[in-house]
Amino acid sequence: QLQLVESGGGLVQAGGSLRLSCAASGRTFSTYNMGWFRQAPGKEREFVTAISKWFSLNYADSVKGRFTISRDNAKNTVYLQMNSLKPEDTAVYYCAADLGSWGSNYYSQTTYDYWGQGTQVTVSS
Repeated sequence: QLQLVESGGGLVQAGGSLRLSCAASGRTFSTYNMGWFRQAPGKEREFVTAISKWFSLNYADSVKGRFTISRDNAKNTVYLQMNSLKPEDTAVYYCAADLGSWGSNYYSQTTYDYWGQGTQVTVSS
């Protein structure tokens, strides 16, 4: 069993930055592919970015060039650095872990086995 706890959310003005963290406990963190998803009010949860156990990266088009995912296996933590934030980035952000092989389905929620409780990010205009 893997437990994920997100932190770092908050209220920020448009153009500002936030760094989210997701701390994992339980099984060996380095064996998991990790992803970030978000869910805005009234919308479905959507893929944001993912990093494989081998440090391969993928981003949604809407965040490319603004968001950066990274991981520190020594700290069992994955990060999401968010710059140039926009009001449309407002959402609950979730981290997720996948014990499977890294493949073309990294963007799908069903790929991931474990989820955190989410952290709210609000961007004011």
